[in-house]
Amino acid sequence: MPIVALYAALFAIMLVALSVRVILVRQAKQVAIGDGGHTALQRAIRVQGNFTEYVPLALLLFWLVETSGAAALWVHGLCAALLLGRIVHAVGVSQIKETLAIRVVGMLLTFTSLLVGAGWVLVRAAM
Repeated sequence: MPIVALYAALFAIMLVALSVRVILVRQAKQVAIGDGGHTALQRAIRVQGNFTEYVPLALLLFWLVETSGAAALWVHGLCAALLLGRIVHAVGVSQIKETLAIRVVGMLLTFTSLLVGAGWVLVRAAM
């Protein structure tokens, strides 16, 4: 089984969890559309939205890395860094009284995995 497929399944589970969280906060705040001005709902929506903004492209990029012949350890490293980054970011942004350092660590892991993956693909494309 391809490595990226394993992580895609893990990210799918994470997306469902984040989506259920939005639904539960919507129900608790009785808000069907938008955020109703509730900070907790705003944060839940942004965690889910931010996840969907980064993960699909990253998985595609990592699949390109994997299929271009990268060592399994590199592919696992990229995917694991993204997974950890998305978890850390979600925890950080979910907090009403956010500790910015947690969010920054999550984004650094996300950006690093994307940039390393992009660099790999660009180098391989230039060969």
